[in-house]
Amino acid sequence: MEYLFETEYLKIRKFEIDDVPYLYKNHLEKEVKKWIPNESYADMEETKEAINFYIDCVNKKQLPYVLAVELKSTGELIGDTGVNEIEGNQKEVEIGYGICKKYSGKGYATELLMAMTKYIAETFKSNILYGRVMHGNYASIRVLEKNDYKFIKEELGAEDDPYGNGMLIYRKEC
Repeated sequence: MEYLFETEYLKIRKFEIDDVPYLYKNHLEKEVKKWIPNESYADMEETKEAINFYIDCVNKKQLPYVLAVELKSTGELIGDTGVNEIEGNQKEVEIGYGICKKYSGKGYATELLMAMTKYIAETFKSNILYGRVMHGNYASIRVLEKNDYKFIKEELGAEDDPYGNGMLIYRKEC
């Protein structure tokens, strides 16, 4: 298995078809559905289609660029991370990350975001990265702030804000 980069506790790689049941299960978690509801998959077939799409994008080194996150000690798929362009500009990307509930609160998301920020800045020559978080997602806000992402504005009326409470936008220049 080819890993794109590693951290102290994590290995980050391309998705594989064998990941379908694990990604599907991870995205069924209550926390994922609450904070990133557009990231839940309807069924295993939709998850398989998504993974095939992610694999294709990573192979072509194009956005969206979504990767699997493994726990080094067990090889278990515990999350995913990725970036997508902002309004067609690869120099500015939005970064996302998720660690399944069983492993949250252990610093893995902070470690992942630090490494992914560096990897994406180098790989895509993106010098401005954004993180968008729903109001109330304090854990994700702390992860962004620990990685020197700075709050810049609140976005109201976003399509991916199902509760209508606004999104908090953070930015980091690399």
